[in-house]
Amino acid sequence: MTSMDDALVRRAAFDWLAAQNEFHGEVLSRTRLASGFEFRGDRVHVIGPQGIFKPRAMNLPLSITTSPNSPYNDAFGDDGLLRYRYRGTDPNHPDNSGLRHAMQQRAPLIYFHGLMPGRYLTVCPVYVVHDEPERLTFTVAVDDAAYANTQLERVLEGIKDDNRRVAEEEEERTLFRSYRTVATRVRIHQNAFRERVLRAYREQCAFCGLRHEELLDAAHIIRDADPEGEPTVRNGMALCKLHHATFDRFFVGVTPDYIIEVRRDIMDEQDGPMLLHGLKGLHNRRILVPRAGRDHPARNLLERRYEQFLAAS
Repeated sequence: MTSMDDALVRRAAFDWLAAQNEFHGEVLSRTRLASGFEFRGDRVHVIGPQGIFKPRAMNLPLSITTSPNSPYNDAFGDDGLLRYRYRGTDPNHPDNSGLRHAMQQRAPLIYFHGLMPGRYLTVCPVYVVHDEPERLTFTVAVDDAAYANTQLERVLEGIKDDNRRVAEEEEERTLFRSYRTVATRVRIHQNAFRERVLRAYREQCAFCGLRHEELLDAAHIIRDADPEGEPTVRNGMALCKLHHATFDRFFVGVTPDYIIEVRRDIMDEQDGPMLLHGLKGLHNRRILVPRAGRDHPARNLLERRYEQFLAAS
């Protein structure tokens, strides 16, 4: 396979993943990812059983994965960049060599971060920017799709890179990549919180029971900017987007006994069926809670939030 063929498959993989994210969100199931996509009559997979994955149709790795229960210590460093561990302890293992070649050829990759078994946050594109054999570690940075597409187009058009230009460009992107990678770490934490909360609430809104996952959020009882606003299931509720907004803006409150109260002035309004059924109908109803008692909303956090609701009322 030529570098042009590799670039064609890589771009097709990025386009397929973007379409999946557009329709299903940035967290995808392992089953969906494992199905892959069709390219010129062949099935191309984007994720494999090992962390560093190269499809048969390519000559360089396409993706790297951190599994939810990975034995490897993948972590973000003080500079905000991801330290991705080698496979095993042999720097010359084919997977490690493949990823090293991807770094040398500045090939964009896909990063899958396991939030919980079977659920992966997708990050694309990422680049291997440094190799430390003595630490059995690659350094990985997040970039943007526009840059990756430009690089792939250069390969497809047969444009030879000028090493000096490349070095200057890479240096210019260092700060940008650090910023994007730090933002990705935030996304990982936010999505991990969402996945845990939605799983505890069986993918349904605690207020109205809506079960469409695409329309559900993990709402903080105490906001995450607060010292007590830890991203734990007991500080969260699964809410549909309508009821998340009404909860955040104190249109509704929840008592420490799990009873929904709608603000008095809202109850007095007359503004059509959405207000009547979407909000007023919640008044004095008990929220749906997780099956496991350990995942029920913390009453002390609800009490504090309810006091804020009364003050806003």
